[in-house]
Amino acid sequence: MGSRGDLVRAINAGAEAGRNGDPVTSCPFPAGDLLRSAWVRGYAKARPLGEKHAPVPNSVL
Repeated sequence: MGSRGDLVRAINAGAEAGRNGDPVTSCPFPAGDLLRSAWVRGYAKARPLGEKHAPVPNSVL
């Protein structure tokens, strides 16, 4: 498990990826890692929803 600072950095990195339009599969953390969950949370928060954007597949979480 990461420290609080690691979790904040992962959320911010995910948010940046979402704003940049990077694919959710660009997450650098392995499945099952708490940092991956934080990254995806940041990504989902920053990524706008709409018809042109597909939902995050369960296999990524």
